Amino acid sequence: MNENKLLADTAARAARYVSGVRTRRVAPTPEVIAGLNALGGPLNDEPMDPEQLIALLDEAGSPATIASTGGRYFGFVTGGSLPAAMAANWLATAWDQNTALFAQSPVGARLEEITSAWLIDIFGFSSTCGVGFVTGATVANFTALSAARHALLARAGWNVEDRGMFGAPEIAVVVGAEVHVSLSKALAMLGFGRTRVTRVPADDQGRMRADLLPPLNDRTLICIQAGNVNTGAFDPAEEICAQARAAGAWVHVDGAFGLWAAAAPGRAHLMNGYANADSWATDCHKWLNVPYDSGLALVRDAAHLRNAMGFGNAAYLTMSDHREPALYTPEASRRARGIEVWAALRSLGRRGLAEMIEGNCRLATRFADGLRQAGFEVLNDVVLNQVLVSFGNDEKTRRVIRDVQTDATCWCGGTEWHGRAAMRISVSCWATTEADVDASLAAICRVAGGQHQGV
Repeated sequence: MNENKLLADTAARAARYVSGVRTRRVAPTPEVIAGLNALGGPLNDEPMDPEQLIALLDEAGSPATIASTGGRYFGFVTGGSLPAAMAANWLATAWDQNTALFAQSPVGARLEEITSAWLIDIFGFSSTCGVGFVTGATVANFTALSAARHALLARAGWNVEDRGMFGAPEIAVVVGAEVHVSLSKALAMLGFGRTRVTRVPADDQGRMRADLLPPLNDRTLICIQAGNVNTGAFDPAEEICAQARAAGAWVHVDGAFGLWAAAAPGRAHLMNGYANADSWATDCHKWLNVPYDSGLALVRDAAHLRNAMGFGNAAYLTMSDHREPALYTPEASRRARGIEVWAALRSLGRRGLAEMIEGNCRLATRFADGLRQAGFEVLNDVVLNQVLVSFGNDEKTRRVIRDVQTDATCWCGGTEWHGRAAMRISVSCWATTEADVDASLAAICRVAGGQHQGV
């Protein structure tokens, strides 16, 4: 096998995919999906030539991808891959670094340290923060909430890492009525339960009602949102954090995409009060537009994060004087995902990051304006990058969503909002342009029977 030739051929195939992704259907046809059967069958007895293997994977697999990096994918708050981040990902894969310990990857560990400082500054958080580089918001919530569990129980004289949850003092958990499923999953994995929580009612945009908070104390964990997954709305963090601080409660923020509003001067006001929380979770594969998978867990007091994530005694795990990445994440062995985050931030700079976030928000407004002009009902206040639209009754709305996905000019998902079916449009990709939005609006209106006037 000629390794260099294999890598060059693979890079050429990847480049062809990237160059064509903006003009192709966003979703594959049923026939293309059926073609994935070529990848199956019984496992071969003899080795397969790697060049033939890559050719098979490309020819059967590439057409069956969702073109989420091409600019006309608006489902599930999915970002694309910035060119610099994608290229850094390729190089990082060639390096194949394990970032558990500084000794295993000085470059991986150092880039996490550098990037952590940049991120803390961008979000406006305390320099005392600890940052864990994890797979995504679900694990980021799990990681940050582990630190919260440690801190709250330590106050009560209970070492949860040593003694577990059996017999532990009770922690009251407070969430909003619009809590995201990823946070509920994290609570369940930590032993808090999905339903053993107090749910606070929300307003018409999904914001937690601060005036309806239950009594709080120093063993209360309250979870708020920066960016409702349907509307993009932000909970009133200033009021909630003030009440929590007075009671000694811990505030955790699920900010899977909304936290990045802090990077755009025109949207930063939405983050007022959020720096007063105790922990935060966000994704980088959403609005920072790095390749999957990439998330961040941030904890105001880094010691709480290290205590929750630390190892037991193991003589062969020699710690250095440097920041040891594994002390900030559930995983020990893991890929060096901090490399892509570093590349994305370095390539964009503050101005480019702000323009990317603000640009997506402007395009979301362009979507909303175009849909209203076409005679359809936009159900939310478009404050960020999320748009909810109804096309009439629920049956018609669901039909339009299905037919738009089949048409594949663009891809938008469906949701339920206050008892009504709605199309959810999430503008999160760096590659999306006004032309992409206008082409998508024309396709949606064609399917739904509206009159697209242009914006």
